[in-house]
Amino acid sequence: MLRFRRMRSLQKFASVHASVLNHFNQERRLYSRANFKLNRAAALAEWRLLGSS
Repeated sequence: MLRFRRMRSLQKFASVHASVLNHFNQERRLYSRANFKLNRAAALAEWRLLGSS
């Protein structure tokens, strides 16, 4: 928080960070390695598709 000079900048960063974290964060210990890699690849492909739009 100390690096942000304005509260608005902090709120904007936190909002974007939360949505990205929710998209990519998967509880690794709950999945097999194969499922984890498939889910991670699907999330990355969707993220790239959204970024190119």
